[in-house]
Amino acid sequence: MGFALSDLKLVSNAFSDGAAIPRRHTGEADDISPALAWSNAPEGIRSWALVCHDPDAPLVGSDGGYGFVHWVLYNLPAHCRSLEEGTREGTAGKNDFGKQGYGGPMPPPGHGTHRYYFWLLALDSDRELPAGLTLRELLTGIEPAVKAMNRLVGTYRRDKS
Repeated sequence: MGFALSDLKLVSNAFSDGAAIPRRHTGEADDISPALAWSNAPEGIRSWALVCHDPDAPLVGSDGGYGFVHWVLYNLPAHCRSLEEGTREGTAGKNDFGKQGYGGPMPPPGHGTHRYYFWLLALDSDRELPAGLTLRELLTGIEPAVKAMNRLVGTYRRDKS
């Protein structure tokens, strides 16, 4: 199946798909990850990975990537079906703030509404990946093992300061 949308369902009790992400989960406030839960996992899943990406950020990286990566999380065990707010589960990768872990939405003031894609990837491998991987490194490492994926999209607008 690879990198194609599936029947996997990802939800949050903090915001619904297409709705605004509460300020509490942004870089302007508490900067903690929202609670997430998922269902409809396909058979044979051995681990999970999660990414939060802002495709509306007007940035192109030296590796050709675009947007801004807010969260890279992986090595989540197969039995995991939810993450608590501010989770410490799994292994943190490197976000585009240059840190490991979650970095909440914080578009430039006056830049309009940005979309934040929380991507959940179901893997048929439980290979332990090292901490600190970038999004590109993670995707390169897991590509053959991705069996299902889907997303939850939240929005955030930072008003002019």
